[in-house]
Amino acid sequence: QFLALGTHYGKVYLLDVQGNITQKFDVSPVKINQISLDESGEHVGVCSEDGKVQVFGLYSAEEFHETFDCPIKIVAVHPHFVRSHFKQFVTGGKKLLLYERGWMNRWKPSVLHEGEGNIRNVKWRGHLIAWANNMGVKILDMISKQRITNVPRDDISLRPDMYPCSLCWKDNLTLIIGWGNSVKICSVKERHASEMRDLPNRYVEIVFQFDTEFYISGLAPLCDQLVILSYVKEISEKTEVECCARPRLDIVQPLPESCEEISSDALTVRGFQENECRDYHLEYSEGESLFYIISPRDVVVAKERDQDDHIDWLLEKKKYEEALMAAEISQKTIKKHKILDIGLAYINHLVEKGEYDLAARKCQKILGKNTELWEFEVYKFKEIGQLKAISRYLPRRDPVLKPLIYEMVLHEFLESDYEGFATLIKEWPGDLYNNTIIVQAVVDHLKKDPQNRTLLQTLAELYTYDQRYGRALEIYLTLRHKDVFQLIHKHNLFSSIRDKIVLLMDFDSE
Repeated sequence: QFLALGTHYGKVYLLDVQGNITQKFDVSPVKINQISLDESGEHVGVCSEDGKVQVFGLYSAEEFHETFDCPIKIVAVHPHFVRSHFKQFVTGGKKLLLYERGWMNRWKPSVLHEGEGNIRNVKWRGHLIAWANNMGVKILDMISKQRITNVPRDDISLRPDMYPCSLCWKDNLTLIIGWGNSVKICSVKERHASEMRDLPNRYVEIVFQFDTEFYISGLAPLCDQLVILSYVKEISEKTEVECCARPRLDIVQPLPESCEEISSDALTVRGFQENECRDYHLEYSEGESLFYIISPRDVVVAKERDQDDHIDWLLEKKKYEEALMAAEISQKTIKKHKILDIGLAYINHLVEKGEYDLAARKCQKILGKNTELWEFEVYKFKEIGQLKAISRYLPRRDPVLKPLIYEMVLHEFLESDYEGFATLIKEWPGDLYNNTIIVQAVVDHLKKDPQNRTLLQTLAELYTYDQRYGRALEIYLTLRHKDVFQLIHKHNLFSSIRDKIVLLMDFDSE
C-alpha cells in the first residue's frame, strides 16, 4: 500500500500510508501532470508538462521513455500491465495514443482519437477506456476497438483547463463523470443482437444525472453513494468580493434527477485561499474506504466514519442523548467509547444546563446498580443544593446505598420541607436509614415547633416502624388521628387503651 505523488518540480514520491517517503524519482524539471498505477502496484506511468512519458517497473528493469513536442496531460497503464499480454498504455496531449508492446519488445503507437482539443483525463478499467477532451467524454471498448459513446460537456462556458473533468470507474461497467457542477453516472450495457446492424455491440445509458451546489474537483464511489470533493467560492463579509473558501468533502446519495446530501465536511488545507478548482484531486483506495484529498501543499486522508466517529460527532455537538442511544445500539462494535462514560457526560451536561430533575431521572438508567457511582452523584447533587431533585430516583431495593445517603437526603427535607420529608418517610422502607438518628432529628425540630402536625404524624410513623407502639399511640391520640384504630388493631394494643375508651369514642372513626 503506497501513494504515488507528483510535484510541480518534476519529482515523483512514493509514500507509505503514514506519509513517509519510501522512494523518489527525478522524472522531469517541470510539472508532473498525471501518474497511473496498474492494479498490482508494480508498474507506474508518468507524464509531464515538457512532453515526457515514462512507464517503468518498481520491482523490475522494465522501462519505456518517450518525449513529445507538446505537453502530455494524461497517461494510463493497462490495469493488468504486469501480465505479459497486457503491455499497453495510453497517453494524451492533442491526441489519444495507444502504445502496445509487440514483436522484439518494440512499442507500437496508434491513434485512438484526435481533433477535439487536448485530452484532459483518462481512466482505464477492464476492457474499457474513458477519456475527456474539450468536447466531452468518450468510452472505447478495447475488445472491439470501437468507441461506444460520447457524453457532451454540459457547461461549455467553463474553461476545461480551469474546471477539469473528473472520471472514475465504480466497477467494470459503471463510469462516474463530474464536470463543472454536473454529475453523470453512466452504465455500459450490451446491445441486443437484433439492434446491432452497424452499431457497436455495447452502448451507454445515463442512469443518474444531477447538478451540485459547487464545482467538482474530484469524485469517488462509496457503496451506492458518492464522495464528492467540491471547490467552493463564497462572498467575503469584509470585502463583499467572491473568494475561495475551504474545499468540501460531501457524501451524497444519487437519485434519478437529483441527490440527497448525507454529510458534508469543510477541509482545512494550507493555502486554500489561493487554490483553484484544478488544484484539488481526489483519489481513493478501493475496498478500504480510504480517500486521499490532494492539494498543492497538503495531502489529507479521509476514511469512512464508523460508529465511534459518529458518536464523537454527536458528543462534539452536545447531542448526548443521541450519542447514548447510538452507543447502546452499537455496543458490540464500538471500540473507543463506553456507554457508561457517555451516560455520565450526559448527566453532567444536564446538570450544567440546570435540568436537575431530568439529570436525576437519567441516573436510574445510566448508573444502574453501581452503588459507588450513585453515591458519587448524590454528593455532587448535594454540592449544588439539589438533593431534593435526586431524592425521588434513589434506589430503594437492589441496590441499596449506604444509610448515610438516605439520612442526608432526609435531613435536607427536614430543614426546608416538612411535607416532602413526610412523603419520603411514607414511601421509603424504614431499613434504608438509621431510624434512631431520624427520630432524634424530628424530636429536635419539634422542640422549635411542638404543635406541627406533619412532624408529629411523621414521628408516629417512625415510632411504629421502630415498634415503639406506645409512643406512636400517644401521638395519634393527641392528634385525634383516625390512623389510631388501624394501629390498635394491627398491633393488638387493646390493653393499652382501657383508660382511653371515652376519648376514642369521640373520634370520627370514618
